[in-house]
Amino acid sequence: MNDGPSLRSIRACLEGVLPAITATCAADGTPNVAYLSQVFYVDERHVALSFQFFNKTRQNFLANPCATVLVMDPVTARYFRLHLRYLRTETTGALFERMKAQLAGIASHEGMAEVFALKGSDVYAVERIEPLPGEGLPPAPPRADLLGALRLCSQRLARCTTLDELLQALLAGLREHFTIQHAMVLMLDAPAGQLYTVASCGYPSSGVGSEIRLGQGVIGVAAREATPVRIGHVTHAALYNHTLRNSLEAGDAPPGPEIPYPGLAEPHSQLAVPLISCGRTLGVLFVESLLDLQFRYPEEDALMALAGQLAAAIDLLQGPDDAPEAAPPAAWAEPPEGRPLRVRHFAANGSVFVNDAYLIKGVAGAILCKLLREHAASGRTEFSNRELRLDRSLCLPDVADNLEARLLLLQRRLQESRTGIRLEKAGRGRVRLCLDAPVQLEEGLA
Repeated sequence: MNDGPSLRSIRACLEGVLPAITATCAADGTPNVAYLSQVFYVDERHVALSFQFFNKTRQNFLANPCATVLVMDPVTARYFRLHLRYLRTETTGALFERMKAQLAGIASHEGMAEVFALKGSDVYAVERIEPLPGEGLPPAPPRADLLGALRLCSQRLARCTTLDELLQALLAGLREHFTIQHAMVLMLDAPAGQLYTVASCGYPSSGVGSEIRLGQGVIGVAAREATPVRIGHVTHAALYNHTLRNSLEAGDAPPGPEIPYPGLAEPHSQLAVPLISCGRTLGVLFVESLLDLQFRYPEEDALMALAGQLAAAIDLLQGPDDAPEAAPPAAWAEPPEGRPLRVRHFAANGSVFVNDAYLIKGVAGAILCKLLREHAASGRTEFSNRELRLDRSLCLPDVADNLEARLLLLQRRLQESRTGIRLEKAGRGRVRLCLDAPVQLEEGLA
């Protein structure tokens, strides 16, 4: 590109607040001018335009790959003309999914979700950016000191020594330094193809244990494509409606209630950023707001940086403990008394019910039943993370088993459900099972 504004410096023009205008020419030189649904920032030298119709605009640039796009800064009212050269069309992958999610929000906001279906992402090289004459308005002051907020949050995370501390520090930092009131962290269970909530803030219920399928909603897409997904307008598009829930597997397992998803009923802004460490997606940091355009490109940049540190810290804290085994775990001095708690476990999906109330499923459910069986057989109350990792019956994956996250999930669910069963930390790499009453463990049909 020649001297002039950089594409990064005018990213506010690409937020989709105001429609852009594109001009193309047919092979015979006949011009055509049309409105665009979306001009998407790809990187400092490329943008992508939404391909929704095989119209005159598309016919023209396929015949003549040059185009211009007129965009306007929604705050300063300054116009810029982008001189573009068509490169390719993408119909799958991270860029396509990010544009598809954002377009779903725009389309729903305008009441045209069916009309606005995305067919592809047309990628263009930006050869020149031309500022158009005009005084414009002064730029708006930054809504937050994002760099300062990032530094303060980073310092809080650096002091954490456990996964629980790390997640609570993150949520507190988002509230206090970024003024983000609604947020959650979800971990990826890759073998199961889903994410599960391990921490949240700003909702009536925590939703810990609620699940999202890989590829479902902005959260699932961010995890599947390992890319941030951001929507600035309210959306009810079915494909990106993150409030859809999975039901328990059919068959012999009972159809008990799912853990309610904690998200806002009518969000107007959403941003999901993947947690990536050493090339692996560990989960997703998700934030949302009741206001339109609450999360823009600068917020996306800052939260992506924060997510990188968070993912590295999670990876470190969830690594296997190489310390020598501690002394043998203690046994109950006196068995608990009272009316027995009826715990039913269904091996088909690991679901666990306590006194007929649904508690949890999957690996976390299998872990709880292992602890209860061991306690019933030997009176043990303390267990090491190492022995849980080595127990093949729990079906932990060989790589990135997220054991600490699953134990934290189980601990939170037991605490919230008030069943009389508790799980406490008993030192580094150890957990303690606490029972307020005897347990009657039953195995459901497989």
